[in-house]
Amino acid sequence: MTSNPLITVRVQCMRFEAEGVVSVELVALDGAELPAFAAGAHIDLHLPSGVVRSYSLSSSPLERRRYVVGVLRDRNSRGGSRYVHEQLRVGAQIKIAAPRNNFPLDESAPHTVLIAGGIGITPILCMFNELKRLGKSVELLYCARSRSEAAYVAALNEQDGVCTHFDDECDGPPDLRAFLASRKASDHFYCCGPTPMLNAFEKLGVELNLPHVHIERFAPAEPVEAVQGSEYEVKLARSQKLVRVPAGKSLLDALLEAGADVDHSCREGVCGSCETRVLDGTPEHRDGVLSQSERASCKTMMVCVSGCKGASLVLDL
Repeated sequence: MTSNPLITVRVQCMRFEAEGVVSVELVALDGAELPAFAAGAHIDLHLPSGVVRSYSLSSSPLERRRYVVGVLRDRNSRGGSRYVHEQLRVGAQIKIAAPRNNFPLDESAPHTVLIAGGIGITPILCMFNELKRLGKSVELLYCARSRSEAAYVAALNEQDGVCTHFDDECDGPPDLRAFLASRKASDHFYCCGPTPMLNAFEKLGVELNLPHVHIERFAPAEPVEAVQGSEYEVKLARSQKLVRVPAGKSLLDALLEAGADVDHSCREGVCGSCETRVLDGTPEHRDGVLSQSERASCKTMMVCVSGCKGASLVLDL
């Protein structure tokens, strides 16, 4: 998959949303409409520091003249959220990639249950507002460690179908098992939040036989090792190049060193930027984006963290 064309935008507004959270409103330099997107989508911010980071869109898909993202200042920031909070300012120009969506919303569901943890509210907020606009049946459980850390909570509390849970007011995290078990199996469930919540949500979805479970991760479920112990070869179908991937090297690094044009961002297998079509061979999947059926099909892979189970792969590059 080749790189998406980048769009230059201006920071129109920055707003304090909660403790450690700011929202950033982005507009085109000429005020024109930005590329369309659907609820659940995210964009890559190419920051002036050279860092590329993905952030979910919280604004309405109908608002084509602006994008709004929410950014939590990560205590373990590798330069993305720290730059946004400390150096990004109103009026600055930055480049972004067009929206992509690894967390699509099924608007035909009879009832939708949305669960957000902390900054995971950003894509969930967009979903909730869109379903409300369409007159669909939806409810939202919004969890945070404290009320002061819950972005957008004041506006959400004014709407029907919203339940909040703050750990410091409830003596601990929510009882997800009881909450999910009280819903119908025909409901569609969406969850975005910290890794422990997502892992528990996925596990409970299996245990409770819930067929419509969807998640969005900001970080890998487990520490990712993007290397493997044996060498393999990759053929690039379009350029006809042969790329050797030595033991201990990531496939993405080998492709970039060979001059391949591969879009990439997180290097953790969660943003979907580097998704590449597989024409032959069996990938060793280590990402947090693809479903089990997508992995089994062997038709696509995230080259930043995934590798090869055999001796060779053929990629659509």
